[in-house]
Amino acid sequence: MLRLDARAPDFAARFDALVNARREADADVSRDVAAIIARVKAEGDAAIADYTRRFDGHDLDWQISLTDCAAAYAGLDPDLRAALDLAAERIRAYHTRQKPQDSDHVDAAGVRLGARWRAVDAAGVYVPGGRAAYPSSVLMNAIPARVAGVERLVMVTPTPKGEVNPLVLAAAHIAGVDAVWRIGGAQAIAALAYGTPMIDRVDVITGPGNAWVAEAKRQLYGVVGIDMVAGPSEILVVADGQNNPAWIAADLLSQAEHDPTSQSILITDDAAFADAVATEVDAQLAALSTEATARASWEAHGAILLVADLMDAAPMIDALAPEHLELAVADPEPLFAAVRHAGSIFLGRHTPEAVGDYVGGPNHVLPTGRRARFSSGLSVLDFMKRTSFLGCTADAIQAIGPAAVALAHAEGLPAHARSVQERLTK
Repeated sequence: MLRLDARAPDFAARFDALVNARREADADVSRDVAAIIARVKAEGDAAIADYTRRFDGHDLDWQISLTDCAAAYAGLDPDLRAALDLAAERIRAYHTRQKPQDSDHVDAAGVRLGARWRAVDAAGVYVPGGRAAYPSSVLMNAIPARVAGVERLVMVTPTPKGEVNPLVLAAAHIAGVDAVWRIGGAQAIAALAYGTPMIDRVDVITGPGNAWVAEAKRQLYGVVGIDMVAGPSEILVVADGQNNPAWIAADLLSQAEHDPTSQSILITDDAAFADAVATEVDAQLAALSTEATARASWEAHGAILLVADLMDAAPMIDALAPEHLELAVADPEPLFAAVRHAGSIFLGRHTPEAVGDYVGGPNHVLPTGRRARFSSGLSVLDFMKRTSFLGCTADAIQAIGPAAVALAHAEGLPAHARSVQERLTK
């Protein structure tokens, strides 16, 4: 675990190395993914069945029925069912407020202009089925699609050795998924993007996955819309010495347990508190069922940064542009106002990032790897597109047309110019 002091002479160089460290998987999967995509495009269902047999260890029974999803929901422990229902209710309410409004007005020249928003026709949600089988991700991806107005919503999820996660099926039932396919990996992304005789193509694919899934989404962007190319999870906690070290240690480990390449960083202005948190992390690691993963993450990628003043953390936060940012301080507002780049921000001592993973309301599908500098978390807008429109009356084209003619000639496009000129009064 890395310890840095902002007052040390070598801090700038060491912090820069932290910012630019690469945590993605070392394996170059691009060529393998390209081959999988090409084969699915050429061979369709036969390729998918073969890959499922090879990678998931079973003969493909293509679909999970919606009846099975409903039965999985009905069979849940009542407390767990109530928890999923609460999460769905809060996620739906938050994303409903994201729906954009159409615009339509006439300007001073008499031109009608505006934009209208419409949902895509079909969307596909990828849900991991290996180490990360999370019903919360089903809700976070499927509910915004439904709120947007997507007419056909399908889910793909691998079922290793044929085993199905009932929580994932229950979440699909709550979210109102139209079909569930038992496929995963890059081949599932290719199937959704191109379509096969069995599986209809979609317009947008969202959802987390391993390096092969992420690479398939990257390669197929343009054939289909995607949410983002996500990398290892990360959390940055800014905390003063008035916090309970056990709370902050738990917050750091909440991301470390995702994957050995996840990253957890603490920024504090209290050296004694930093030591206490480090000690508490070690103690909590020993009690975690996910110890091996969390320890590998913490030891390889964890960091504690000591600063003279917590407001000094703002430029460091922006440089790291973390997926999750906790401001565990008495008054988070000054830092909240100063930060420009973060996927999602959790305000105050009583707002752990983990509550946002489940029942907070905002989406937990967020940009990683410093991509919060230029991108946002999953939202209703990822399932919608905006169409602009323009309407000129006979008088309006007289008002603005001559300028268009002049610009078209200046660009050497005479047909453009004539298209407008023909409508102008001789």
